[in-house]
Amino acid sequence: MTTTPTTSTAPTARTVDALLTAVLAGEHGPLPSGLVATSVFWIHHGTRLAGGDTTYLNQYVVVRLGDSFGGCAFEAGEVDPAVCRDSSGAPLDVLLRDAPRPLRIAALDAYLASRHPHRDSGAEPVTLPAGTPETRAAARDAAIAGLLDLAPGAKVGLIGVVNPLVAAIRARGGEPLPCDLNLRATQWGDPVTPDMHEVLERADAVVATGMTLGNGSFDTVLDRCRRRGIPLVVYAQTGSAVARAFLGSGVTALSAEPFPFSQFSADPTVLYRYRTAGPA
Repeated sequence: MTTTPTTSTAPTARTVDALLTAVLAGEHGPLPSGLVATSVFWIHHGTRLAGGDTTYLNQYVVVRLGDSFGGCAFEAGEVDPAVCRDSSGAPLDVLLRDAPRPLRIAALDAYLASRHPHRDSGAEPVTLPAGTPETRAAARDAAIAGLLDLAPGAKVGLIGVVNPLVAAIRARGGEPLPCDLNLRATQWGDPVTPDMHEVLERADAVVATGMTLGNGSFDTVLDRCRRRGIPLVVYAQTGSAVARAFLGSGVTALSAEPFPFSQFSADPTVLYRYRTAGPA
């Protein structure tokens, strides 16, 4: 699978809060006060891939804004299902200002996706094949790992652990440094640290999931990679349009998988890969 370097036409940002402020001020398009969140979804599911002993428990809040969707993953108990009743039909600026952080990120993601849909952005589309969850996860994570240009033995910090991505990084000659708040070992027994700072200090490159946007750690990852001058690849199902705003401003590559995500289908689906020339 080859990659053609691509960049986004969307404006870049320095921090998530600065991006939120700019959107509320109308610097990225129409004022959010004139827009309405048509629907808000609360989604909770579990997955255990064949051959593994890890059950991934995932929670998402998703906002529909006209013809676009935005999503954000969150930790258990952070957002109540009542958000669907309370926030569907709300003015978008209210969600961007006052909602719990995951819902603010989902609303921001929907707004930015509506301004620049991934399908029209010039990114490289990668079609994941029809098949089992294992087949589709392996194809997805190979596409993500394909955004890394690694020297043999390069240490790759993995902020948010998915076992097929660990395998895909190893297949490209990298040495994964797995970090996750909820896992203690990979499928192969590799220790998983909860200490993001230790991983960011040792890594030659970093792959971070969109979950970092929801838990507030994204700016820390971004700043550390900027200051060290190392590549940062973002694997974003949730927050994919938000992460895209940082291409060329710390994010060097992005795998963007807009809603509905690949695990919700057995049919072919598309993710979008972006690359920049190098660390910012």
